[in-house]
Amino acid sequence: MKIGVNVPNFGPGTDPGVLRNWARTVEGLGFDLLMLSDHIAITPDVAERYPAPFYEPFTTLSWLAGLTTRIRLGTTVLITPYRHPLVTARMAANLNELSDGRLVLGVGVGWARQEFAALGIPFERRGRLTDSHLRDIRAAWADTASYGHRPIPLWVGGNSDAGIRRAVRLGQAWHPLRCTMPWLREAAGRLKDAADEQRLPAPALAPRIALRLTAAPVDGAQRLAGEGTIDQVLEDLDELRRLGAETVVLDPYHGDPRTTLDPHQGWQALATVAAHLLSPHHRPPHDLPTHDLPTHDGTEQS
Repeated sequence: MKIGVNVPNFGPGTDPGVLRNWARTVEGLGFDLLMLSDHIAITPDVAERYPAPFYEPFTTLSWLAGLTTRIRLGTTVLITPYRHPLVTARMAANLNELSDGRLVLGVGVGWARQEFAALGIPFERRGRLTDSHLRDIRAAWADTASYGHRPIPLWVGGNSDAGIRRAVRLGQAWHPLRCTMPWLREAAGRLKDAADEQRLPAPALAPRIALRLTAAPVDGAQRLAGEGTIDQVLEDLDELRRLGAETVVLDPYHGDPRTTLDPHQGWQALATVAAHLLSPHHRPPHDLPTHDLPTHDGTEQS
């Protein structure tokens, strides 16, 4: 099972230097995938959760592709209705070629009504637009003479039944976001049922889960997957592997934009996971502030 990381590409503490250090840390620790989120118009509903500066994912990933050598690069998730499908197909194909086939395109329908209005896109049609755009993107990629020969994994997000059905029809993987483990257990069964109903192969499972390490165990039905002690996080990852997950993306951002001013807590949590899961020959790059990475168990005080 591959392990990826969702890197915050927004917020008051984010700038090119911080993004560079995120990329070098994630790759240097041995993770398999670095992903960014997507917004275009930072309207008030977006800014409340993901304030400016917000670095657009295609341009930022293109830049990070030149700063990295091994790690895959992706979107979690690109809001499909925001761009003409041929623009998305072209940008994704070019980025995939320029990065030597390292792109993973995660897509979703979007949620920010004010941002849809600012872009002149009908919010109520976002599901139908997403379906139409994804069909057009896949058709464009089939023209290998124009769009390149390297396949691009297409992960379809959305935690609803509609998102599951869309993933079965159009994606190589289903990419649910920030769920509890009981929900994921049940949803894995719904994914198989949806595939059986449509007489199609079930897509891979590739969830994005939280990463919030605590000194004491976190209990209760609302505990998110990836939240708690390092033992709890490792147990969650092991169960996801047993459920058939091919990739799990860890999300060290917990919703407070002020935390982007101090990325070291996220780096420490990632270093703790890496120390337990990833190859010991991977180490933080020599030019990163290694004194800020953990020399103990790496947990945050809850």
